Amino acid sequence: MTKILIIYTGGTVGMIYDEKTTALRPIGFNEIRNNLPELYRMGIDFYVYAFNPPMDSSDMSPEVWSELAGIIEDRYDRYDGFVILHGSDTMAFTASALSYMLENLSKPVILTGSQLPIGKIRTDAKENIITAMEIASTKANGHCMVPEVCIYFDFMLFRGNRAKKYNAEKFEAFYSMNYPALAEAGIDIKYKRDFMLPAPAKELKVHKSMDPNIGVLKIFPGITRRAVEAIVNTPGMRGLLLETFGSGNATTQSWFTECLQKAADKGIIMVDITQCDGGSVELGKYETSTHLQKIGVVSGHDMTFEAATTKLMFLLGQNLPPEEVKRLLEVPLRGELTPSEPVIE
Repeated sequence: MTKILIIYTGGTVGMIYDEKTTALRPIGFNEIRNNLPELYRMGIDFYVYAFNPPMDSSDMSPEVWSELAGIIEDRYDRYDGFVILHGSDTMAFTASALSYMLENLSKPVILTGSQLPIGKIRTDAKENIITAMEIASTKANGHCMVPEVCIYFDFMLFRGNRAKKYNAEKFEAFYSMNYPALAEAGIDIKYKRDFMLPAPAKELKVHKSMDPNIGVLKIFPGITRRAVEAIVNTPGMRGLLLETFGSGNATTQSWFTECLQKAADKGIIMVDITQCDGGSVELGKYETSTHLQKIGVVSGHDMTFEAATTKLMFLLGQNLPPEEVKRLLEVPLRGELTPSEPVIE
C-alpha cells in the first residue's frame, strides 16, 4: 500500500466557523479528518505531521521553508509522496522555495489548500485534498508519476515554481501563464508527462539555507529618485528584484541609471522580471532596457515573482561567488524558467 505523509501547516483549509466569536478559527488535523471520511476509502496508508499551532500562510518565512524541507528529508525514505496543506496566499512562494531546496527530488510534493474552510457545505477543500492525495500516490512502472514540487488546486496540477495565485474569490485561484499544466482532473486524471521534469538519477540533496536580504523595486510611471534611493540603499541588502514594464523595460532617466549603477558597484545582484503575468524579459530588445543590461542586471526571463524571489534567496544562501549566482539566475534549475537560448551543460 502506498504511504503518503500529510504535512498540515494551517490555512483556510483548516478553519472552522466559531459561533461564539462569529469568526473563523484554526482547527487541528483531527477535526479535518472528521470532515473528510473519504480519506479512509482511498486505499492509501497515510500519516500526518501537524504544525501546532496551525499557522496562517501570511506568516510563512524562510525558516518555515527550511523546517518543511527538513521534515521531508528526515522521512523521505519512508514515504512514497508528500501532501502539504497550506494557505493559498503564499502557497506559490513555498512551492517555489521547496523546488530549489529539494534537489534531485524523485517523489511528489503536492501543495494544496482551499478557498473555503473544510467545515463549509460548499467547500473546495475535500476535492483538493482527495485528488492531491491520489496524485501523490500514483505510480507508473513502479516510479512516482510526478517527481517534482507541484500545486494542485481546482482540478489542475501546476509546477510549483510556475504557478501564481491570481484570484482571491474563485475556486480557480491559481494559474500558470508561461508553462502548461502537468495534469487535469476530470472523470480521470490526465497526466502530461512530456511537460514534467525527468526523474533524477542522483539521490536527494536538501538545501536549507536561504538569504532573505533582498529587496523589490516595482517600476511605475512617475517613480521618484527618493523612492528608488530608499530601496537600493537598504542596509545589508544583497539582491534586488526589478519589476519592470513589458519585456524588461524601465525609465532611461539618468538619475535612475545612476542609482542602479551605485547598487551594482556595491555588489548588489539585480534581476529583471516583468510585471506582466505572461511573457518574458528580453534585455536589449528595446532601447529602454539596454541601459539595464550594461549595468549588469540579470534577466529573469519568464519567472514568476514568487519563483524569482525565492530563487534569489536560495542562491544567495549557497555562499557562491557573485558571478556564479548571476549565471545560475538565468539557468533553469528546477524548470522555473524558459531560457532564451538552449542551455549547454
